[in-house]
Parts: sequence; C-alpha cells; structure tokens
Amino acid sequence: MLPQEIIRKKRDHQSWSKDEIEFFIKGIANGNVADCQIGAFTMAAFLNGMNTEETFNLTLSMRDSGDVLQWQGFDAPIVDKHSSGGVGDKVSLMLAPMLASCGVYVPMISGRGLGHTGGTLDKFDSIPGYNTHPDNDLFRQTVKKVGCAIIGQTGSLAPADKKIYAVRDVCATVESIPLITASILSKKLAAGLNYLIMDLKFGNGAFMEDIENGRALAQSIVNVANHSGTKTKALLTDMNQVLGTTAGNAVEVKEAVDYLKGIDINPRLHQVTMSLAAELLVMTGQFADTNAAQQQLQQNLDSGKALEIFARMVTELGGPADFTENPNNYLPQAAIVRPVFPLSSGYVESMHTRNIGLSIIGLKGGRITPDQKLDYATGYTHFCQIGDYVDEQTPLALVHAQSEEDYNFAADELQRNIWTANEKPEIKPTIAEVIK
Repeated sequence: MLPQEIIRKKRDHQSWSKDEIEFFIKGIANGNVADCQIGAFTMAAFLNGMNTEETFNLTLSMRDSGDVLQWQGFDAPIVDKHSSGGVGDKVSLMLAPMLASCGVYVPMISGRGLGHTGGTLDKFDSIPGYNTHPDNDLFRQTVKKVGCAIIGQTGSLAPADKKIYAVRDVCATVESIPLITASILSKKLAAGLNYLIMDLKFGNGAFMEDIENGRALAQSIVNVANHSGTKTKALLTDMNQVLGTTAGNAVEVKEAVDYLKGIDINPRLHQVTMSLAAELLVMTGQFADTNAAQQQLQQNLDSGKALEIFARMVTELGGPADFTENPNNYLPQAAIVRPVFPLSSGYVESMHTRNIGLSIIGLKGGRITPDQKLDYATGYTHFCQIGDYVDEQTPLALVHAQSEEDYNFAADELQRNIWTANEKPEIKPTIAEVIK
C-alpha cells in the first residue's frame, strides 16, 4: 500500500478498510508518512466524512500506535474526563483532584490548545517546574501516591495522534466528528480507563456550534468508547460564553486554585464541574445517585481535601511545594493589566466566544504554528457573563497583555464581540442533556 493511494481513495468518496487505516497510522508513528500526507489525509476525512466502522478502526489504530497503560495493583476504578474544547474551560484542573478525593484514580492525559480553544497542558506549563511529560513510571507513581496526575501525551502514548493533532490545528481540519472522536479516545483508551465522562460543548465557542452537531459528536464518542470496553457517558454543555471568569493560561490556573480554596466560585463553572464529577462517580458505583456524590464532593472542597490533592500532584510532578499557598509568586504576570469597558452600557446579551478565544492567540497565548512558544501570562480575568450589567465603571474584562499595542488589539476584539441590550436576557441552561 502507498499513503497517497489511501488518500486518493477517500478523496474519491470511498471508504477506508481496517488494513488501510492501520497501515497509514503505523506510517505516521514510524515516520514513513510525511506531514503533508497527514494534512491531506485529515482534509480528505474532513471533507468526505468517515463511517462508524472507519472511526472505530481509526481510534484503535491510533491507540495501538504506542503503549496501552495497565493498572494492575490499583484497588479502585481508573477514571477520567475529557472536554471537546472551549474558551475558559479549566474544569479538568479542579475535577481531577475532586474525583481523587472521592477514592478513584484519575490518570488524565491532556492536550495543548487546538484552534481557538485553550489546552489543559498549556495551563500546567505555566507552573514553573511542573513536568507535563513524565515517563510512564513517574506518571503511574504519582497516580498511585496522590490519586491523580494531569500530564500530556508521552512519546509512547498514542504517538500517531500527537502528530495528527498538531497538523489538524494548523491545517483547518479541527471540526470533524470522526477525527475529534479518534483523537480524544485514542489518548483516553491508551490510558487504560475503566470509566470516562465527556464534556461535549456546543455553541459559538465550541467546535460544534449547534446542539445537533454537539449531540452527534457526543453519540459518536459514547458509541466508540463503549464498544471499545470503556464505560462512557457525555454531558452536552453550553459554550456560548466564556466558562468562568478567566481565559488564558496562567490566569485560568489561578482561577482553578481559587475555586479549590472556595474563593470567587463562578456558578456556571461550578455546575459543570460538579455535574461531570457526580455523573462519573455514580457510573463507578461509588455513589447511589448524583445528589449523594455532589454532597461528598462539596464536603471535600469545603474541608480542603481536594486542594491538598492538587497541591501534592503539583509537587510530585516537579512544581513548587507551596504553589497553592502562593500561586502569584510563581505564575507569570503580564506587564499590563487594564480594564476594557463596553461601547454602550447595558446587560450583556451575547458574545462571539470563538473570536474571543482567537484573540488570545493574538496575545500570543495560543498557537499559529505547532512549535510556537506561548506567553502564558496573557489573557483575560474578571470576564463578564451573559446577564451581567456593564457600563463605564463596570468592565467587560481585564486584559492581561505585554504591550500597549496588544492591549489595544484585545480591547477592540472584546468591544466588537460582546453585545449589550437594555433588557436582561433569558439565561439558558448550562447543561442541556446527558448522553448515555
């Protein structure tokens, strides 16, 4: 077989066989397939689609392109959560230690920013010393000792996905249900999970803008994951506005630490985090229902148990021992922190969340090329929410930028992409559906 002939087949609207997919993915992993061919492969799949069997075969081929972790000797369920991506989505940072505080193990393998969405891995890279790419022994040891570890893909876990992921980000092939399904699940299945909860975003800040496409992606992931032996549910959650009050890298880490401390908790962020955690804990059989699970999760937040687990995880993976006590001593700070006020006062009616995410790339907090170095300090804090009243004293957000030029750029982007009205708008539910 030849890579170009496999590409040609999908270009001509034909289906790929299991052997063809396996051949191409092995070629990516061993370097026999060039980046330009990966780009063509993903574009062909993006334009002409993949059926359920192709998606399943692509997922398993990507999973099997490297190691599949085993967790013998662990005396509780192995679980994880994954989000399809959004703006201001720092849920994983709080969710992993919260789950671990309830007696399950959370080996969370996360990705970098993709398109307009921020990446969990980029957020942790803003913590000095934190090792986002430990070897498998340290990863396993941290999960065993602490209860959770949030890392990136090592070279041995789903290496084909790592290459495809980077190419998709810069080749306009992100928003494909089969490719998203295979990318997410190849990493999660390689982690050897027993249970998985998915946070599938829909709205103008998600890859799936309407709820129908969000539902289709959720169903695709749930079907493939369950067929692969990992019990999975998905929540459809609204991404028509920034999640929480920050968007960026270091600024989101600070919000996550504050959340675990019980400081300035954003209601929408809290609802998404608690709902995902509770659904997953009920799946494992740890709790009879979501009410009981949420009560225990809240107790573990109030007691500081979840915060302590987060702090221990940071230390075990090389970060500062007192990071959670003094995060501002370690997180990078922007040269300029300044408010942006609305062009007209009123209630925040809507925002173009995707453009807000793209503006962070303009602040160098996201990537244009795969190897680009990020400025972890930039982004937004005190971000307005739909229904908030803003005026000449109450800003849309505080911009964290490194130059006047960057500040002016960000201010203009926010003013152009957030709209106000005289009447307070109807607030839509944050969680729309549960997909079983």
